[in-house]
Amino acid sequence: MNITILGTAYPLRGGIAHYNALLAQALGKRHRVEIITFKRQYPGFLFPGKTQEEAAGQIHGDPAPQLIDSINPFNWLRVGFALRRLKPDLLIFKYWIPFFGPCFGTIARIARRGSQTKVLIICDNVLPHERRPLDRQFTQYAFSSADFFIAQSDAVERDLLAFWPQAVYRNVPHPVYSIFGNTLQKADARQKLGITSRRMILFFGYVRRYKGLHMLLDAMTHLDPVLGIHLVVAGEFYDNEEGYREQIARLGLGDSVTVRADYLPNEEVGLYVSAADAVILPYVSATQSGIAQIAYHFDTPVIATDVGGLAEVVRDGVTGLVVPPGDPAALAAAITRFYELKMEDRLVENVRQEKKRYSWDALVEAIEALTGRS
Repeated sequence: MNITILGTAYPLRGGIAHYNALLAQALGKRHRVEIITFKRQYPGFLFPGKTQEEAAGQIHGDPAPQLIDSINPFNWLRVGFALRRLKPDLLIFKYWIPFFGPCFGTIARIARRGSQTKVLIICDNVLPHERRPLDRQFTQYAFSSADFFIAQSDAVERDLLAFWPQAVYRNVPHPVYSIFGNTLQKADARQKLGITSRRMILFFGYVRRYKGLHMLLDAMTHLDPVLGIHLVVAGEFYDNEEGYREQIARLGLGDSVTVRADYLPNEEVGLYVSAADAVILPYVSATQSGIAQIAYHFDTPVIATDVGGLAEVVRDGVTGLVVPPGDPAALAAAITRFYELKMEDRLVENVRQEKKRYSWDALVEAIEALTGRS
């Protein structure tokens, strides 16, 4: 097949850019694949981060052509007509927020009109965690332009069928992110980070309210200081950073919490995850999280809340621990149990086996089965 992936890609940054690059790489073993990305992904006033571009070196090859303006309907028409001339067999969109629904839906409609082009939407979410007006209408507009869908958890599958019951789809687990290098020796990684505590847990990724960092900070107050647990928070704040720093000070956690309030360059991701005994996902709400797949790449167990599809990936007592959401005491009890019962070695070995399920080849096979093309 001739396949075009349309969405975030280098020189833009982030997990979706990494995902699209890895998907293109996996599909490219058997198909002809190109990626088209944004010249303007978000207008500045809607983007809470510091920059939309990757500041570190690229790990996937050449930058993708930057052709799409997410807020310019005339641009959508031009891109749609350009794709219609190219006549790809399959056009793939990764869908995570309804903001892109009008852009993706318009491009897809024009590209497929009068052609054999089919459209596949890979759903991170159906509707977002933080709702806004017109979310349903924008999502409906995008979904009505698609032939096929991929859901990446049972939670997303349920949301998809509730919102779009006629969907032709496959449920395929989110593959492991395998792009951040090899696991480092834990002692070496901690030395480079300046962490001298005996034990370290990690909160990693963009900080937004629904991801529950405030709950994890509350949980830290329930931990016995004798355990010597140090929390590292590494990620760019899309929420009120000062509010979290005030919470750390108010709770007296200044000596047991380190905050790296920045987007981690690609080459530093492995350093932080390798240094951790466990990655903590204290989400208040979620459908799925690519952070677990990053942790698994480095054979790191995950302690997560039971929201969305997290418990599908984090198998309680097997590859990590699962606790109720919104309960700092329960989260602290799980972290304590992890250390007091010396669970790490067993969970690490299970992660090594479990992550074999999360392959890019399985996703490629599902796409081929959906489209009837191999």
